[in-house]
Amino acid sequence: MGQKLGQHFLRRPTILKRIAEEACPAPVPLVIEIGAGEGTLTEQLAERASRVIAIEVDPVLVGKLMARFALDRRVKVVAGDVLATDLTQWGPAVVVGNLPYYITSPVIERVLAMGKLLQHAVFLIQKEVADRLTAHPGTRDYGFLTVATQLSAETKTLFKVAPGSFSPPPKVDSAVIRLTPRRREGDSAVPDPTPMLAFVGLCFRYKRKTLRNNLGGIFPPEVVDALPEAGMRAEQLTLDQFRSLYLRLAGGA
Repeated sequence: MGQKLGQHFLRRPTILKRIAEEACPAPVPLVIEIGAGEGTLTEQLAERASRVIAIEVDPVLVGKLMARFALDRRVKVVAGDVLATDLTQWGPAVVVGNLPYYITSPVIERVLAMGKLLQHAVFLIQKEVADRLTAHPGTRDYGFLTVATQLSAETKTLFKVAPGSFSPPPKVDSAVIRLTPRRREGDSAVPDPTPMLAFVGLCFRYKRKTLRNNLGGIFPPEVVDALPEAGMRAEQLTLDQFRSLYLRLAGGA
């Protein structure tokens, strides 16, 4: 059933170990693993964490996980959909997962919503998505998903993973990324990013058009025309420029 859910199981021991080491360079109290699958990464994580919460939605795989870790008190298997699971119920945690393409964005959104309880996250995802999450302004991959993620977390690609490391091999390359929540004073995080993200969505409404075109029908034309950024495209703006623009146009609305 795992393959029906778009799952490609990571089997290469060296890659499994490296992911666990990136997630837990030093021992940690708690790791939440999203999509534990067959438990190969779970086993590595349990060597570096006092407790591992292994979440899996596939009932067949849940049964295998429970059998595999029946005598291991470090591992708690949770049967359920991560998108319907309260990830904050176990307290502060490192989050790790091999994420299928079709749920990557909603899972990352849910994990970042953990706020202060998220220590950091390490995910194995499709390289194309990793490129978008870690993109810089002015590049082809920079877009709404980039801003939505980087507004709450610093993003970094750790290493690439070839298709042959999986069973069955996917048709695309993968990459491991780290998300580190922004907490420092003066950083680009905002207390409640929801209204700002709605504004950023308007800026990216037509990616190849300028902010004057995308915002002109929403805010007074004379106000938009007076903006120094009016002739720029959204993909050219940094996080701080988006925040400044939002506060000038919509923050007080």
